[in-house]
Amino acid sequence: MLLEIKELHVHYGKIEALQGVSFGAEQGEIVSIIGANGAGKTTTLKTISGLLKPTAGTMHFNGTDIATVAPFARVDLGISQVPEGRGIFPGMTVLENLEMGKYHRKNARAELKEDLDYVYELFPRVKERASQAAGTLSGGEQQMVAIGRALMARPQLLLLDEPSMGLAPMIVQQIFDIIQKINAEGMTIVLVEQNAQKALSVANRAYVLETGTVVMSGNAHDLLHDDAVKAAYLGTGAKH
Repeated sequence: MLLEIKELHVHYGKIEALQGVSFGAEQGEIVSIIGANGAGKTTTLKTISGLLKPTAGTMHFNGTDIATVAPFARVDLGISQVPEGRGIFPGMTVLENLEMGKYHRKNARAELKEDLDYVYELFPRVKERASQAAGTLSGGEQQMVAIGRALMARPQLLLLDEPSMGLAPMIVQQIFDIIQKINAEGMTIVLVEQNAQKALSVANRAYVLETGTVVMSGNAHDLLHDDAVKAAYLGTGAKH
């Protein structure tokens, strides 16, 4: 198991945001976490990346206990996060944003062209806008930059938080095509996504969170066709 989370508890003050969450991701999998707003999805990813500290539970990545490892050191270990809202630096150019993704790597300068070529191959639009201020890009283009920046770190595990948020359906499809492409090349992905249909359609396995608790888990294809999941997340009025 590349990532193994057991009985994770996280508090915001007196509020318990995660109540014993357990899940894992095998090498090469896409694992989706779905659930309503406030279910604990983003909290889960922030805890894995080290932005939040758990109050109980264990987290192992590649066999290493990462519960007390600093966030920057988790990047060194091979964990990259694409945050909700993208988190790009609007006043910096697209190229400068991408370069921020590899600042920690010892051989970063020598490998820069290789890494940029890979990102530009995935996202030709990003290459076209390399010298533009990132804040002038469309939402979809900014999401591409955010994913590209995370890939510049050469991660083993990519944490994606709501990559489809606020994007037009055609752009959402492009983003999910890229997610499947980089996964096919061997990248392990944990995907948090409100668009349950998309999330389940690309994943190997999935977990359903409700108020900080895993209430369902299993094969993503099975969950996509599960009546309870359909009623809660894929029914009339659900976000598609």
